[in-house]
Amino acid sequence: MKMLFILNDAPYGSEKSFNALRIIMAMQKEYPETEIHLYLMADSVFCALKNQVTPNGYYNIERMLESILNKGGMVRICTTCLQARGLFDADLIDETDFGTLKHLADWMATDDKVIVF
Repeated sequence: MKMLFILNDAPYGSEKSFNALRIIMAMQKEYPETEIHLYLMADSVFCALKNQVTPNGYYNIERMLESILNKGGMVRICTTCLQARGLFDADLIDETDFGTLKHLADWMATDDKVIVF
């Protein structure tokens, strides 16, 4: 099975991105054969920034994304959204890739499930 997750919210403030990543990590653990696609758009592009520092005991989105990538998940970051926020040249998590609406449309057309946060 292929699953596409589309995130829109910033990494901290609301817990939507955190909860989406928790679900993805649970899917990878319980159903390792599932192919995970993750598309970051709008303020969720901030999730892909390197060197996030969070207080002890608080979740860290960077580490969660790296775990998803290490287990074979694919992460694309909306190029237009990065540019609109002045982040196009930002230091992003390794293994992430730039994305376009064509990439997103391709995943939407071919994946078995699409979940939007």
